[in-house]
Amino acid sequence: MGSLLFSYTRTNARSICTLLSHSRPLVFLHPSVRSPVDTGAPRVRCSSTREGNKFPGSYRNSGTKWKDFPSREKPPSSVFEAGTAKRKAELFKRKEGKDLAEGPEKPRRPKENDIPSRPLTAAEWKNRKESARAPQRFEVKMMEKMLAAGSAIDVAQSLLAYVATETGTVSYELLLRYLTLCVHGNHPAEVFDMYDIMRQRFKTLDTGAYSLFIKGFSTPSARNYGDAIWGAVQHGESTTAWELYEEMVGKGLSPNQETWQTLFDSGLSGQGNESKLQSILLHMRDNQIYPGEALAKSIRAWFESLPGNRWEGSWATVETSAFPWLSLRPPMSSGVCRSCRAQLESIQLSEEEYGQLKDRVMSDVIQGRDVFTKTTPQELGSFMSFVKKRPPFDVVIDGLNVANTSSKGNQAKTLLAVVSELASQGLRVLVLGRKHMLKSSRSWDRSHMALIQQKADCFFTENISEDDPFLLYAALHSGNHCRFVSRDLMRDHKACLPDSSARRLFFKWQRGHQLVLPNFLPGQRIRFQEILSYDTIVQTHESSWHIPYDVEGLERCSYEVPKQWLCLRSTS
Repeated sequence: MGSLLFSYTRTNARSICTLLSHSRPLVFLHPSVRSPVDTGAPRVRCSSTREGNKFPGSYRNSGTKWKDFPSREKPPSSVFEAGTAKRKAELFKRKEGKDLAEGPEKPRRPKENDIPSRPLTAAEWKNRKESARAPQRFEVKMMEKMLAAGSAIDVAQSLLAYVATETGTVSYELLLRYLTLCVHGNHPAEVFDMYDIMRQRFKTLDTGAYSLFIKGFSTPSARNYGDAIWGAVQHGESTTAWELYEEMVGKGLSPNQETWQTLFDSGLSGQGNESKLQSILLHMRDNQIYPGEALAKSIRAWFESLPGNRWEGSWATVETSAFPWLSLRPPMSSGVCRSCRAQLESIQLSEEEYGQLKDRVMSDVIQGRDVFTKTTPQELGSFMSFVKKRPPFDVVIDGLNVANTSSKGNQAKTLLAVVSELASQGLRVLVLGRKHMLKSSRSWDRSHMALIQQKADCFFTENISEDDPFLLYAALHSGNHCRFVSRDLMRDHKACLPDSSARRLFFKWQRGHQLVLPNFLPGQRIRFQEILSYDTIVQTHESSWHIPYDVEGLERCSYEVPKQWLCLRSTS
C-alpha cells in the first residue's frame, strides 16, 4: 500500500484527522529530501521550517558541507521528467554513506519545561517525552504550556501529529486544549476544522467545547447558538442546551423560532424544564413575538405531554363584532375565545402605560431632536394652547388624509360626511388640516368647509408643516378614551421612539385607538374598520394560555397581527 508521506512544511487539524484514520506506517521527511519512490499516498503538509533547523538525517546534521555538492540544479517540474529517479537514488546514496562514516549524532536532551520555538519531528518529541519526569501526561502539560505562552500554532500541530503517529488517536482532553489555543490565537479555519473532527469522533461535547466553538466562529449569532443548542439536544445533553440558551439570551441575542422549537421538542422526551419553557412564552409576550405554526404545534404537543394529562390544546379564533362598527364602544361579545369562552386581555393601556407613552411621544416624536423639521416652535406652542383651552376630544381627524379617501366628489364633501356622522353621535371632534384647505376651490368648497367648522373644532397648520405630530398630541392629551381617524400607519413616528418597549406601547395604543375609513361612497353610511377590543399577544392565566400564531404560508406585515390562536386550558 505504500507509506504516508508526512512533510513538515504545513499541517492543520484536518491533516491530523487523516492520520487518525490511516493505518499505514508514517515516514517524516525534511522538505529538501525527496521520496525515493512516489507511492501516490496522500501527502499531509505541516508547518514551515526555517533554514538552519536540525532534522535527523538532514545534510546539516550529517556534517556534509554544502560545497561538497554541485550547484543546485533546477528541480524537475514533474515526477515523470527524465532523470528524476536517478538523481534521487544518487542523492540518497551519498547521504547514506556520510551518515555511516561519521556515526549517529548524539541528540541534545532538552529541558522538560522548554517550549519549542519551531515545529518538531516525531523523534524530537519522543526524545522530549522520554526525558520528562511525568511522561504519562507529557502531551497535555506541554499543550497547556503552549497555551499559557501563546505559542505558534504550527508547534502545537507538530505535537498533535506526533501523538497521532505514536498512539493512532488523540484524546478529547488534548484536542480541547488545542482548540483553546486556536480560539485564543484567532485561527478561524482551524476552529472550523476542529468542529468537524470533534463532531465526527465524539458523540457529545461538553459546554466548554461548545462555548469555545461559538467564540471561535468570530462574532456568535443567534443562528450559531441555535445550531449548538440543536446539536446538544440531539445528543441528549439537555443541560448543555439550556446553558447555551441562557448564555445567548444573556448576551442580548434574540433566539430564532427553530431554537425555541428544538427546546420544546426536547421537553417531550424529558421533564424538569417546565418553568424554563414557560419563560420562553413569557419572553414572546414581553417582546410581542408570534410563533409560527410549526412552533405552535410543538408548544401544544409539549403541554399535552405533561404528566397527569393536565392540559388540553385546541386551535381557535376569537369572536369579534359581526359588522364593522361605528360606535366607539366595542360590542360586548368581542374578545372571547371561541374554544374555551374566556375573555382575552383588553387592548386598552393601563394608566401607568398611558402616562409613559404620552411623555415619550411628546419628547421623541412631536418635538424630537429638531422641532423645525415638523413645525415651528411658535406653531406648536399655539396648538398646545389651543388644545388645553378646550375640553378633551373624543375623536381627532386627520382632515387631509380622510378627505383623500374617495376619488369621487370633492374632498371637502368627503370630510364633511365623516365629521357629520361622528358629530351626530354626540362626540367632540377635532379636525386637523392645512391652511390651503380654507381657500375656495373645486376640491375645497367654502360652504362645506364652513359646515365642518360648525360641527367640529378645527386647527389649520402651515402648508409645509406635518400634521401627524399635532394629531398624536391632541389624541394623547385628550385621554385614553380618545380615538383618531387616519389611514396613515404612523410607522415613521413609531420608529422615532428609541427603545422597543416604547414602540410596543405605541403599537398597542395605535391598534386600540385608530379608526380607518377604507373607502367612501357618497350617500352611503360611513363604516370604519373594526377596532379589536382585545390585545393580540401571548396571554396566560392560572388555568389557560392563549397564544396567537402565524399560519404557515400566510405573509404578515410588521404592522399586522395574527388571527389564529392556540388555546391551552388546564383540565385538572
